[in-house]
Amino acid sequence: MRGDAGRRPAPPVRRRLVPYGFLLPAFVLYAAFMLFPIARAVQLSVYEWDGLTLGTFVGADNYLAVVTDPQLREAFVHALVLIVFFSLLPVAIGLVLAAVLNRAKVRGLPFFRTVIFLPQVVAMVVVAVAWRQIYAPDGSLNTALRAVGLDALARPWLGDYTWSLPAVGFIGTWVSMGLVTVLLLAGMSRVPAEQYEAARLDGAGAVREFFAITLPAVRGEVTVALTLTIIAALKTFDLVYVTTGGGPGTSTTVPSYEVYRRAFQLGEVGMAAAVGITLMVLIFGINLVVNRVGDRTT
Repeated sequence: MRGDAGRRPAPPVRRRLVPYGFLLPAFVLYAAFMLFPIARAVQLSVYEWDGLTLGTFVGADNYLAVVTDPQLREAFVHALVLIVFFSLLPVAIGLVLAAVLNRAKVRGLPFFRTVIFLPQVVAMVVVAVAWRQIYAPDGSLNTALRAVGLDALARPWLGDYTWSLPAVGFIGTWVSMGLVTVLLLAGMSRVPAEQYEAARLDGAGAVREFFAITLPAVRGEVTVALTLTIIAALKTFDLVYVTTGGGPGTSTTVPSYEVYRRAFQLGEVGMAAAVGITLMVLIFGINLVVNRVGDRTT
């Protein structure tokens, strides 16, 4: 007891806190280029304004129109359909492709990763122009179909009311697949080889290895891939603008294209702002759910 009483108390642990002064410049930039434009868009969304004359306060009427206007509802449905092409299909294909490449240990894998990632470094406008030529009535796709005797399948893909949206979506699949595959390959390369060797000694086949070892190891990468590709699907504009311009009719309109059309062609700036804010909330909500589910499974 005497020995304990004679000891000096341990000095308190000092935690190093980051001074707010270091965060202030970053916050100022973030506020100037992100928070202020969003706040301004929210303000404009409650006005009926053509961009030139004085605006009229209409409250939530613009947001009600987003829900009740059939063309705007159709645009949001098209955006949700594009999620299948931009996100779900690339993730499914990328998982299989990355698993095969990782298991087979293909020679020249760095070169293959570079080639498959190439669509990500090409401007989307360039990609859209190239695919517009491929989909043209006399383009390479219809030429190839006629060459193998499938003339009945040839059609003006971007001018067909049924196939125009899937045709645009397939471009998104082609663009996103490289990013997803490279991302998943990076995650699979971190899995210890001993786990696969142990599974093979236990008699596990390729499919069982995939579901028992590979897929659980890359759930974080899958979540990131879903987040990035869903954002790309919902905010796509340049691809639709260059390939179809929202047509034929309104069969390929998407919310971001409606923002452009209503703000700069129809002079409905308030309505365009309301569509943009609604789209932002939708993107945030879907990705919040994806990340919550991803966090629970990792």
